Amino acid sequence: MVKFSKRFEGQLVPEWKDAFVDYWQLKKDVKKLQAAAGEAAVAAPARAPAHWAMRLPFFHPLGQPPAAIQVHRKLATDRSVDGAVAGEVYDTAVADGAGFADAEAAKAFFQRLDQQLNKVNRFYEREEREFLERGESLRRQLQILLELKAAVTQQQQARRGGSAADTDDPSVSWSIQLVTGGQSLRVIAEKEEECEEKLNGGDATAKISSGEGPVSQGLSESGRLCKPNEEMTRTLSGQGRSVRINIPVTTPSRTVTAIRELLFGDMPSQSKKTGAHGTDGSEKLSINKRKVHQAEKMIRGALVELYKGLGYLKTYRSLNMMAFVKILKKFDKVTGKEVQQIYLKAVESSYYNSSDKAVRLMDDVEELFLRHFTEGDRRKAMVYLKPNQREESHCTTFFIGVSTGGFIALFIGYCIMARVAGMYTQQSNKVYMSTSYPVLSMFSLFFLHLFIYGCNIFMWRKTRINHTFIFEFTPTKELKYRDVFLICTASMTIVVGAMFAHLAIIVKGNSSGVVQAIPGSLLLVFLFILVCPFNIVYQSSRYQFLRVIRNIILTPFYKVVMVDFFMADQLCSQVPLLRSLEYLACYYITGSYMTQDYGYCTRVKNFRDLAYAVSFLPYYWRAMQCARRWFDEGDINHIVNLGKYVSAMLAAGTKVAYENNNSTGWMSLVIIVSSIATIYQLYWDFVKDWGLLQFNSKNAWLRNDLILKQKYIYFVSMGLNLVLRLAWLQTVIHPNIGSLDSRVTLFFLAALEVIRRGHWNFYRLENEHLNNAGKFRAVKVVPLPFQEVEEE
Repeated sequence: MVKFSKRFEGQLVPEWKDAFVDYWQLKKDVKKLQAAAGEAAVAAPARAPAHWAMRLPFFHPLGQPPAAIQVHRKLATDRSVDGAVAGEVYDTAVADGAGFADAEAAKAFFQRLDQQLNKVNRFYEREEREFLERGESLRRQLQILLELKAAVTQQQQARRGGSAADTDDPSVSWSIQLVTGGQSLRVIAEKEEECEEKLNGGDATAKISSGEGPVSQGLSESGRLCKPNEEMTRTLSGQGRSVRINIPVTTPSRTVTAIRELLFGDMPSQSKKTGAHGTDGSEKLSINKRKVHQAEKMIRGALVELYKGLGYLKTYRSLNMMAFVKILKKFDKVTGKEVQQIYLKAVESSYYNSSDKAVRLMDDVEELFLRHFTEGDRRKAMVYLKPNQREESHCTTFFIGVSTGGFIALFIGYCIMARVAGMYTQQSNKVYMSTSYPVLSMFSLFFLHLFIYGCNIFMWRKTRINHTFIFEFTPTKELKYRDVFLICTASMTIVVGAMFAHLAIIVKGNSSGVVQAIPGSLLLVFLFILVCPFNIVYQSSRYQFLRVIRNIILTPFYKVVMVDFFMADQLCSQVPLLRSLEYLACYYITGSYMTQDYGYCTRVKNFRDLAYAVSFLPYYWRAMQCARRWFDEGDINHIVNLGKYVSAMLAAGTKVAYENNNSTGWMSLVIIVSSIATIYQLYWDFVKDWGLLQFNSKNAWLRNDLILKQKYIYFVSMGLNLVLRLAWLQTVIHPNIGSLDSRVTLFFLAALEVIRRGHWNFYRLENEHLNNAGKFRAVKVVPLPFQEVEEE
């Protein structure tokens, strides 16, 4: 049976860990009481019967023993950290004659227990208030959306009898009416049901829907929305206000539009510039239908995140209640007192356990989502609101073992054959080393990186780092670490098997063009699997990978999220892979494999110039991401980070130039530029990611919050990162290991850089996780589309 402390740690919300009951510290306090009780029993064993007898009812005048504790509830006069009134505060008094073996330890225990209860109440009240505000805001947003969609339908009906010019207009004009009463989401749904019941009796009921999430609403013959009571509504335009649709600049088209509006002013979409007015003299807005669809998607996403957050709050409530029950049960068992029922009455009546606002809001959100976004289909609604986690199968573990065994056997056979044939020595087959070996090294570097990513996932789960939330992955579609290991082992088994067969054919003396095409065919097979449109071989993950690569390539035009710049950082460590891919593309596209002219691509000037671009691109993409984040967030740290990648670009360019011209001048320039870039990168790694040089921290030289308990691991990791960061020295030293070909040495150094990046990934996510946990952010804050603005 799993201990409660393990279950408690496994089920709590990671970002709210500090807000939960400190069950482990309370256990330590109980152990102190247990030790004190044991010492008292050894010192005075004869008092045990009398102490037992005093607990009998007839020793007390009222037939009941006096309570060992009294829990007092009072209103706090101070204010909490966020400025809000702290509310109810609990203070427990321990009776002088309670008979505790260590009265001071008992008082300290209840003092800590009161602190935990007060902390839980304050946090729950704050989070509940925030979710209620988000729910109220979403209520208004959804009402505006329904008005908009009704206006769109009304305009479409009006255009059927209008001119062709009106039909081509992609926007509609409308006047907003917004509910201002304190109605809940459930009340709105009930009123809409009454409207539909009235309208269903006629023949003029219409249904309107949009792309991904249908929204149904009853319409009268005139196409107008069935409205609530007149005294509960107001026309915003009549109050001198209007509503603007704000769609986040997350795609290239929206980015270009935002830049155009920034340069040339607001587009003439608003009626103030076009002079469109209603018949009552109030201004109207011209709304693009595409923006309405985007607004609907944003509101749907916001409802899903709100529901998820309310679910976390429900978990927070139940787990803390269980923690109080368990720790009080341990206290009673150790001390022999019966205080559990007394204190639990206070816990049960406290705010976090008695308030039902969040529960009712959760029901309202579920009902509203069911009604407006899934047309009453509860199963479809639960796919969005409560996605089921994909269960891990034992078959995956079995196939990992089979693939690993096959890979090891084939790799040993390949190494023996290559050794016998002398393929990897300086006197080896030049054609093979220039054409086939790059394919093997490219796949090896890629799947080594993926394998280390699987190890990162394992460690993130082990240390409770919520990488799924940080990367904004879909919980039902994300890759588990076993899936990653299966992909790596199975893929490398196929690669090594194909290369083993290819090498065996070459050793027998057959080196025709068809044989030389085998490595290129292997590359095409993997590229086809990557873009395969069928739902096989982790389709969702493959498409997610392609979307991220697209976002990286078009960096300035896509909004940069965590997974985008995380992947761009990985590409910065895979420059050798990109250069091998560049060479192989030239070798096979130009048909050089038929003539075995492996030096053709290196002789072409355009190819040599392209090598500079390939070396620049990962750092350029990363620098553009920093620029875009600075543009979106205005944080100057992104500009400082951009300078790091600019220095890396210069270092990469000088290395390529030195490879093409081995002169003393270029070597000196490589040393100078690479040294500056390395110092810059080490400063960012140590200070920003590891939190080094935090002089006022409780952890010497490190930041206050750390995931790993052994602090020396951080210093060892810094030293390892320093050593691996100096791998660029191979460009100057040109080391050789025995008689091995220099390209094999370069492969090992490239593998060390991949290992360094994978090692750094863990601490990068730790830093991100701790920052999120400090802000208690457990769900995404989805921007809302509609904004009420005052008109001058």
